[in-house]
Amino acid sequence: MSATLDHHLNQLLRDGNSRLLTQLQHGLEKEGLRVTPTGHIAQSAHPKGLGSALTHSEITTDYSEALVEFITPVFHDTDVMLSHLSDLHRFSYEVMQDELIWCASMPCDISGEDEIPIAFYGDSNIGRLKHIYRVGLQHRYGKMMQTIAGIHYNFSLPEQLWPAYQAICNDSGDMSDFRSASYFRMIRNFRRFGWLLLYLFGASPALTRSFMGQQPHNLESLAEDTLYQPWATSLRMSDLGYSNRIQSSLNICYNRLDSYTDSLQRAIHTSHPAYERLGVKVDGTYRQLNSNILQIENEYYSDIRPKRVTESGEKPIHALLSRGVQYIEVRNTDINPLLPIGISGEQASFMDAFLVTCLLCNDTELSDAECSMISENQQRIVNRGREPGLTLLTATGDISRTQLGETILDQVARTAVVLDQANATQRYSAAVELQREKLHAPELTPSAQVLDALKAAGGSYHHWVRDLSKQHRDTLMQKPLAPELKTRLKSEAQTSLLEQASIEAADNISFDEFLASYNNE
Repeated sequence: MSATLDHHLNQLLRDGNSRLLTQLQHGLEKEGLRVTPTGHIAQSAHPKGLGSALTHSEITTDYSEALVEFITPVFHDTDVMLSHLSDLHRFSYEVMQDELIWCASMPCDISGEDEIPIAFYGDSNIGRLKHIYRVGLQHRYGKMMQTIAGIHYNFSLPEQLWPAYQAICNDSGDMSDFRSASYFRMIRNFRRFGWLLLYLFGASPALTRSFMGQQPHNLESLAEDTLYQPWATSLRMSDLGYSNRIQSSLNICYNRLDSYTDSLQRAIHTSHPAYERLGVKVDGTYRQLNSNILQIENEYYSDIRPKRVTESGEKPIHALLSRGVQYIEVRNTDINPLLPIGISGEQASFMDAFLVTCLLCNDTELSDAECSMISENQQRIVNRGREPGLTLLTATGDISRTQLGETILDQVARTAVVLDQANATQRYSAAVELQREKLHAPELTPSAQVLDALKAAGGSYHHWVRDLSKQHRDTLMQKPLAPELKTRLKSEAQTSLLEQASIEAADNISFDEFLASYNNE
C-alpha cells in the first residue's frame, strides 16, 4: 500500500498540485429522533415550521415522521460545515418547542412498532411513492430497525484536481471514466480499512431492551431496561442493526462502476418469492412498491455509496450510469451521544485524511474471498472491537487489531502531513495522533466512554440519553441563531410548503400509472 501512496503524494507535492487539497468538499446528513420531554418517540407530525419534508433542501425526515434529518450544503471548511449543522439544530429547537432530538444512534425506549409513525410526504405521486417505499421497509424488515439514526459523511475532491491526478496515474482516457474509477478505488480501500473507523468512532455499545423485543440475542443486561456488549463498538452496524439475510446474498460488486450498477440493477429488477407472497397492492392498499429484492437502490444497506446529484425525476442509478460518480457517501458513522451534534472537528479532519489515503493507495480489485474477510473483520470489530488480544483476518493470516490499525494509521499520517502543508495547519496530523492513542488505549474510544458514563449514571440507556439530549439542547441554545440565517431558514420552510403544494397540483396521472412507469424505468 505505502509505495503507491508515497508516489502519488510525492507527485502532488512536486507538481505543486497539493494546494488543490485545500478545496476538498464535504457535507453531512444527520438523523435524529424527535422525542417528548420524557424521551419517548414523538407522535406529532413533522413540524410545519420546519417546512416540507418532501421539498426542503436542508431539513427533512428519514424513515419515520419522527426521524428528522439535517442535510448541510457542501462546504470546503469542515468547521463551517459543523457550525451550520449546529445552526440547523438550533433552528429546529426553536420550532419544536418542548421536543428533544435524541442524541444517540440507537433509539429510545419504544414499546412496540405501533408507536413508530411512518414518514408522510403529502398527496403528490412522488410523495406517495416515498411513503409507500417506507411501508415496504416495514413489511420487509420491521419498523424498529428503521428508527436507528446515523451520520452520513459526503466527500468529494475538487474538479481542478482530477486532471492533475489523471496525469500522475498516466491515464489518457475519458475524464468521467477516470474519475468514477478513482472513486471506486477509494470505495474498495475504504471497505478494506473501514473497520478502523468503527473501532475509533463507534459509539453504540448499548441499547434499550425494548429494541430487541422477542428476538433472540447474546447481549448482556446492564440494567432492567438496558442491554449491551462489554467490548462492542457499534451495535448499530452489527447484525442487530442494519442487516438482512436476503441482502447479504446480493454480492454487490464494488470493483467498477459497471459491475456495481449491473449487480444493483439485477437486485432492483429481480422478484423475490417472499416479497411476492407479501403482495404489492392488497385490497386496494399498497404494501410495497414492487416485489423485487430491492424496491429502489437506496434500500441496499451499505457502509459507503458512490453518488451523483440527480436531475428532476431521475433515478440515482441512472445518474451514475449517464454522468459517472460525483462524490461518495460514508454511512458507517455513529452519532456520538457525548457530543452536542454527534461529531467533532477532529473526527472530520481524520475522515478527510483517511478518505484521501483510500484514493491514493493501491488499485487492486476485491475478490470474493477478500469480501468475506472484510465482512468477518467488521463483525469482530462491531461486536468485540475493544476485546483484549482481538485479532483480525488478513491474506497472510491473523494479526492483532493494534498492529493492523497501526499499519493503516501510518499511511493516513503520511497523507495528513501533505494536507497540513497544503492548508498551513497541523490539524490533520493532530487528528491522526489522537486516533493512534485510541488504538493503544481502548478506554479512550467513544464506545468505552459511553459505557463508562452509562454505568456511572445508573445503567439506564433510555434515561441517560434523554438527559444528555436535554443537556445538548441547552448547550446549543446558549448561542443565539444569527438573525439572517433564521430569516433564511424560515423563508425556505415556507417556500418548501408552497413547492409541495405546487407538485401536488401538477399531478395529472393516477398513482397506479405513476408507479407502473417508475418501476419500468
